[in-house]
Amino acid sequence: MSETSDNHELSGHVYDGIQEYDNPTPGWWNWLFFATAVHSLFYFIYFHSGVSGRGVIDQYERANAANLRQQFSEIGELQGTRAEMIKFYQDTKWLDVGKVVYQANCITCHAPDGGGLQGPNLTDDAYKNVKQIEDLAKVVADGANNGAMPAWRTRLHPNEVVLVACYVASLRGTSPAQPKEAEGNVIPPWPTSLEESPEDGQDSSETTTPDVSSETPESSNEGAIENGAAGDGTAEAGAGDGAAEGSTEETTNSEPPLVAPGGGGE
Repeated sequence: MSETSDNHELSGHVYDGIQEYDNPTPGWWNWLFFATAVHSLFYFIYFHSGVSGRGVIDQYERANAANLRQQFSEIGELQGTRAEMIKFYQDTKWLDVGKVVYQANCITCHAPDGGGLQGPNLTDDAYKNVKQIEDLAKVVADGANNGAMPAWRTRLHPNEVVLVACYVASLRGTSPAQPKEAEGNVIPPWPTSLEESPEDGQDSSETTTPDVSSETPESSNEGAIENGAAGDGTAEAGAGDGAAEGSTEETTNSEPPLVAPGGGGE
C-alpha cells in the first residue's frame, strides 16, 4: 500500500505510537442519534412532567389492576353491601384496582390525592350525600347532585364500582397537598369490623324485627301475668261501668209502687 493511500486512510493522530484510521460514523447512525435526542425531549415532557398516570409506577399499577380484574371470579360480583365495604376498604390487594379506576375517572373532579377540585374533598370527615360507608357505593353507582356527580353503574364493572368506592373510603384521614374546604355534614368514622355494623349483607336502611321466640319462659310468663293483670283491671273497670250504668238505668226507669185503695195488701 502506497504512502499516499496510507496517509489518506489515517487520521493523522498518533497516541504513543498508535495511529488512528479515519473511519467516520455512517450518516444513518448520525441521523438516528439526532432523532433520539429530539425524541428524548418529548419523552421527558410526557413521563416526567408530574401528570398523574403516566409514570412507570402508574403503568405497573394499571397492569397489576388488569391482572386483578381477571381474578374477579374469586370474589364474585360485589353488591356494595356494608359488609363488603368494610372488608375491602381495608384490603390493600383489591384497593389497587379501586385506585386505578379512581385515577382513570375521578381525578379531574376530586384531584389525584382526593383533596377536591370541582368535586368535594374526599379526605375529611364531612360528606354531602353519605351517612354510612355503604352510601359511597350508591353514590358512585347512581350519581348525585342532579348529575354533577355522574352515575358510573353503566360504565364500570360492578366490582369496579364497589372497589373504587372502597378506595375513596380509604382516602379519609389522609393529607392532600391542597385540600378543599369541607362540605356537608360530619359523620362518624368508618367501622372497622362487622361487630360495629348490622349482620353481613343486611342493608343499613332495613329495620330488624325482634325475635320473640328467643324470649325465656320466665319473661314470657311474666308478660302473660302482666297482660292478665291488665286484663283483670280492664274487666273490673268494665264491670264497674256496667254496674253504674245498670244502677242509673234502674233509677231512671223505676216508677213509684202501686198502692191498693184502703192501704190493704195481700
